[in-house]
Amino acid sequence: MKNRPFKQVDVFTSQPYFGNPLAVVLDGSGLDDEAMQRFARWTNLSETTFLLPPADPAADYRVRIFTPGGELPFAGHPTLGSCHAWLQAGGQPKRKDFIVQECRVGLINIRREGTRQAFAAPALKRSAPSPVVLAQVAAALGLKAQQILAAQLLDNGPVWLGLLLDGAETVLQIEPDHLALKKHGVKVGVAGAYRAPDASVLIARKNREARAFAASAPAAVAESVAADFEIRAFAAPMGIEEDPVTGSLNASLAQWLIAEGHAPERYLASQGVCLGRAGQVHIERDATGQVWVGGQSVTCIEGSVTL
Repeated sequence: MKNRPFKQVDVFTSQPYFGNPLAVVLDGSGLDDEAMQRFARWTNLSETTFLLPPADPAADYRVRIFTPGGELPFAGHPTLGSCHAWLQAGGQPKRKDFIVQECRVGLINIRREGTRQAFAAPALKRSAPSPVVLAQVAAALGLKAQQILAAQLLDNGPVWLGLLLDGAETVLQIEPDHLALKKHGVKVGVAGAYRAPDASVLIARKNREARAFAASAPAAVAESVAADFEIRAFAAPMGIEEDPVTGSLNASLAQWLIAEGHAPERYLASQGVCLGRAGQVHIERDATGQVWVGGQSVTCIEGSVTL
């Protein structure tokens, strides 16, 4: 065991403690799978990452991403948070236009957008879900059939059942049966559009959890006024009832919704309101058709960890 540089960062926020936390071990060399998994269980965060020298000469660094329950081939907020930590620790990209991250799905390009970074969404596979599974999930979420406008199975490494609902109010009012979702073994991401510029504040006041949040963080809630969509992610099969802000889900939702004409080529998504967070996810599809998923990161804890 040795002391290794360590950071805990908050992703998809400019305000510490309002995004999605990530533990980053900046030197994962010499650690085996068991040691990485043990530490990820100990941090008890949705993800913990370990940075390593790249195996591919085109990459700037390699990352391994662990949840408390296992390793992920790709995840969005660990990608942005790891990149932020790597740059802050003095990492120097080989290219001027992109930072290149290596992970189990391959190479991920990350670009700088002012004070935030954005990753290129990996290739998406999608298909129609089973009507039986869709009905089971709708029941577990307390949704009526007419509230679900569209549904797709989305796979960009992690697999999500994506649901487009009839509005942000419906998204915020969901009270899931997490045990049922775990039993069905389905991770579910829901999205709903805001109908008016001030709708987010009005809806937040109607929601029990968001109302308490608004009282303690009015500035953070005010930021969500500009959001075009509200997103929630339920991942009980992974041991996470609700994820605060989810990059991989936002990436696959964006690829699907934009392609099918349900969303514009550039939009802002809000996520985490019901958990007392104020996640902000910036989506853009460029002229080549590549979807970029961006957000700010901020370091909350830094020092060393003995591993």
